[in-house]
Amino acid sequence: MTGLFPCYNNDMKMIIGLGNPGARYNFTRHNVGFLALDYYFKRYKIEWREKAFLGAIRGLKDDVLFIKPQNFYNDTGRVVADYMRHFKIPASDILVICDNFDLEYGLVRFRATGTAGGNNGLKSIDAALGSSDYARIRIGTENDELRTKLGDIDFVLSKFTDKEKQKLPEILEEVLNKTNDFILN
Repeated sequence: MTGLFPCYNNDMKMIIGLGNPGARYNFTRHNVGFLALDYYFKRYKIEWREKAFLGAIRGLKDDVLFIKPQNFYNDTGRVVADYMRHFKIPASDILVICDNFDLEYGLVRFRATGTAGGNNGLKSIDAALGSSDYARIRIGTENDELRTKLGDIDFVLSKFTDKEKQKLPEILEEVLNKTNDFILN
């Protein structure tokens, strides 16, 4: 990571989308954090650099760092902590976007702080930061019928159904708006 970006002032925001690396995980429930950032970038015509981007979001703010960690979902804490230390970003200026299979499909919930609530990606971040005092957006991926049939592990790694995919643009637009609210505050 050193040398990837110059050091910036600590008046920056860091946005992390949780997911798993690799094409086989595209459009899976666990990768909705990656999907949210890809949608955000498409809307603002931004291109990824090395699975991270640091720069100004036109009309919003200078110095916003977006990250799609390239290690697996349950081990994202290390990456978040490394970037946090490198850029001297306080936990209060970090936003994590993740899935939540206990939350109604399509519901988007923002919290300024909170608990991991069983989410292994958030548990990893909490452990690495020694804190849960960062913001999070949880995107509801609940589908009880499919979850019962597959079990929790296979469920979070399952692709969205065709019916669920139809609602994704609306969900991702809401995440984009909540992300911008966080960046501006």
